[in-house]
Amino acid sequence: MNLGFSEMVFLFILALLIFGPKKLPEVGRQIGRFMNEFKRASNEFKAQIESEINSIDTGVKTEILPPLHAPLNSLANRIFNPPPQERLRAAEAEQSATEEDSPEHEPSPTPKVAPDA
Repeated sequence: MNLGFSEMVFLFILALLIFGPKKLPEVGRQIGRFMNEFKRASNEFKAQIESEINSIDTGVKTEILPPLHAPLNSLANRIFNPPPQERLRAAEAEQSATEEDSPEHEPSPTPKVAPDA
């Protein structure tokens, strides 16, 4: 905007007539804040566009990382990577064999309780 001195004086007098002398400083501050915010947003946008152009020019490629795997023998690993059916059957057979070989569990004795005094 190329405004000369006479245009600026005319706009100031017009604003003084519209808003009055009490409201004019407040309106000026609001316009100043708006212009400052607009300039800041414009500079951020310009910087972002320039950084994107520079990254394209330098050939920097963004690296896509492989997916994370759950730790071995964790619940998440067993859910998302279930073992094959043969392995499950072998584990069940082994468990049932160890249960047959082991003696029956005797019921644990009831804990002794102190008598109430």
